[in-house]
Amino acid sequence: MYDVFITKASKYLPNEPVSNDEMETYLGLINDAPSKAKSLILRNNKITTRYYALDKEGNPTHSNAQLTAKAIEGLFDENFKKEDMKLLSVGTTSPDQIQPSHASMVHGELNIGKSIEINTATGLCNSGMNALNYGFLSVRAGVQDNAICAGSERMSAWMTADKFNHEAENLILLEERPIIAFKREFLRWMLSDGAGSFLLENKPRENSISLRIDFIDFYSYAHEIEACMYAGCDKQEDGSLKSWADYPSDAWLKQSIFAIKQDTKILDKYILVKGAESLRASFDKHNLDPEKIDHVLAHISSGYFKDGLKDEFAKKGMDFPAEKWFYNLSDIGNIGAGSIFVALEELMNSGKLQKGEKVLLCVPESGRFAYSCALLTVC
Repeated sequence: MYDVFITKASKYLPNEPVSNDEMETYLGLINDAPSKAKSLILRNNKITTRYYALDKEGNPTHSNAQLTAKAIEGLFDENFKKEDMKLLSVGTTSPDQIQPSHASMVHGELNIGKSIEINTATGLCNSGMNALNYGFLSVRAGVQDNAICAGSERMSAWMTADKFNHEAENLILLEERPIIAFKREFLRWMLSDGAGSFLLENKPRENSISLRIDFIDFYSYAHEIEACMYAGCDKQEDGSLKSWADYPSDAWLKQSIFAIKQDTKILDKYILVKGAESLRASFDKHNLDPEKIDHVLAHISSGYFKDGLKDEFAKKGMDFPAEKWFYNLSDIGNIGAGSIFVALEELMNSGKLQKGEKVLLCVPESGRFAYSCALLTVC
């Protein structure tokens, strides 16, 4: 078994930062009316800027595969060239198509000029960590001596007004108010586009910071809790999900079946509690001392959860001081599967890390409440 090191990190955020006041310029107005929920949601999530792979007319400027490829290209240098790449493992919530796989499309964008092993992890925020875990285990087992892992999103294309206007028009025909349900609009004001990537190797890089991956753990609570965040389906009265394939095609637009939705009631009830429970399980499994953790990077979807997460961790005996936490949500928004990659890239290139320090990564996924965590050692 080999040690595995993150020897370089890179990110790509498309175009210019988009302010709160500019959001509907890019995404458009649903039913030609400004959103009434927008200001409330933004006040709670505390996001001030985000990035869209769109121009101001709502036209796409990049595909998800292109965002990912651009983040990966930042890993190549005189120490590691494009042709040295052995494994590509990527995760996303928002692939550009159902088929082929996201990894296939990224491989095509990179123009490597050779065949490589590829892996795609799908799902929600943990898909990036799943992709990282695949690369980690492959290098650790000696199957490959390097891997490139990435997390990315292009959610803006899912949130433009034209995706919701058919539902608004249908509500008018039904003589109802053309107001899109809060569960559909909630995420429209939180999500961002971008990609982050890591180069994994079985040796640390000399004369620069490398991060040894000590472990990556995963926990799912789908056996206890119904779905909270979902798309391509709709939730039924009993909490089950009805697939898009079981709806007539004319309902796909009339009911915004493909919109990404959030059940905010169960989100608030479970997301922090189960996150603390899962992290406590990892600390017990590995016999870790919370006081030995130097940096905590926790992916949160909203600034609303920031203080609550710290409190829930403290209740489980993991009281990390405020100065140990690292967040960039307010500046870049919620990039889903890419968020933890972009956050670690910023920390890794900040000059703040010292050899021997411990870095904790925590990623929640509200889809049906799944969590991951990883411990890194600065080398």
